[in-house]
Amino acid sequence: MSIQLYNTLTGRKQKFESAEPGRVKMYVCGPTTYNYIHLGNARPLVVFDTLRRYLEYRGYEVFYVQNFTDIDDKVIKRAQEEGQEPLKVANRYIEEFFRDADALNVKRASLYPRVSEHIEDIIAAVQELLRRGYAYRAGGDVYFEVEKFPDYGRLSGRNLDEMRAGARVEVNADKRNPLDFALWKAAAPDEPAWESPWGQGRPGWHIECSTMSLKYLGSGFDIHGGGADLIFPHHENEIAQAEAQTGQPFARFWLHNGFITVKEEKMSKSKGNFFLVRDILSRFNPLAVRLYLLSTHYRSPVDFDDERLIAAEKGLERLQNTRRLLQEASDRLRRGSEETAPSQEKAAALRAQIERLKNEFVAAMDDDFNTARAIAAFYELAREINTYLHGGAALEAEVIELATATYEQLGEDVLGLLGRSQQQASAELVDSLMELIISVRQEARQRKDWATADAIRDRLKDLGIIIEDTPHGSRWKRSQG
Repeated sequence: MSIQLYNTLTGRKQKFESAEPGRVKMYVCGPTTYNYIHLGNARPLVVFDTLRRYLEYRGYEVFYVQNFTDIDDKVIKRAQEEGQEPLKVANRYIEEFFRDADALNVKRASLYPRVSEHIEDIIAAVQELLRRGYAYRAGGDVYFEVEKFPDYGRLSGRNLDEMRAGARVEVNADKRNPLDFALWKAAAPDEPAWESPWGQGRPGWHIECSTMSLKYLGSGFDIHGGGADLIFPHHENEIAQAEAQTGQPFARFWLHNGFITVKEEKMSKSKGNFFLVRDILSRFNPLAVRLYLLSTHYRSPVDFDDERLIAAEKGLERLQNTRRLLQEASDRLRRGSEETAPSQEKAAALRAQIERLKNEFVAAMDDDFNTARAIAAFYELAREINTYLHGGAALEAEVIELATATYEQLGEDVLGLLGRSQQQASAELVDSLMELIISVRQEARQRKDWATADAIRDRLKDLGIIIEDTPHGSRWKRSQG
């Protein structure tokens, strides 16, 4: 089976093959860091995290880059309102971003570049566009001249004449065309600014992403993702800048998730139907929010209401209950609690269902990343496992191991819906307790209370844990006996 993805650039599904065999390079536009993330930010965050997980499940090594726009008009405005430095405000909201992302069980990206750390790269990109004749200076500003780029509008399916006729662009006498966009902005009073060949200023919005993605992924990288609202003008402008600068195709696949709607209207601040993830997570299980966001195909709109989240919480509870039942069954088998011979017929039936549903899951994900169908197959897998566990017959160890491994792979490794397993949580608790015990023992050693230090070491040895004192501190390991 091959993975088929809908490419916004071509307007059709295409077979996905990475440019470099076995390795995927992916860039997803991150948030502008002036506030807590809202539900519209959370959807691409969860969608592309799950795509990354699935590609890894299919055997790819994924290098995933997501940027932070930490210099922007919105960041500056928030900083002025709070009387703080813009970068300090941005740093605070980056920390808050990670709190919400972690709660949603989003894996950390391979790299999180920030605009403020790439000013020299951006200046070099603007200089190259000027040198190639795609940009022009207007005072301390530099603009990209869209008419010089023949393919402008290819991603969004627009042409220049239509865009000019319908342009709702602020009148600017310095522009040659109202659709031209800023690559570099002259400094305004009381705003962050950097020295450049055109004077003090800061980057335009669009040049940031194309510069950082080219720096870390190079031309022709595999996947560029983001929300549908970014297709025009942001992603259209990224393509123009990057390809004008390098003369090479920019990104091979463009993936865009649909909008969040509220009562079938697009969520927006102006309509007053705007929801922060932080507020939603205070009322609902974060993994239920993740399930809700994945239960609709990523290119379709998701309509937000509390009833849908309540239903997602109930569904999540059923899925996590199956994991708990599998763990209990594994524990019973490990203790030798099963006294009768297992039913080979029932075990074979469950094996067949696991294989069938795993194939259905993979087929759904291969078909343009259809998480809605994949989740339906996963629910059915949970039902089949529950039926086997409650069937009244003794359990077969091998089929329980197969069911557990498959359930973890699909439910957590791919969908990210199960959170930490009980084994992981127990291991983390042991690690934390051992750190505490070693710290207490070290304090005793510093007080020269050798009796207490030795007593702790000896008691741990009785429990099968060996303490080793080294010049760099104490460490522990489980004994091999």
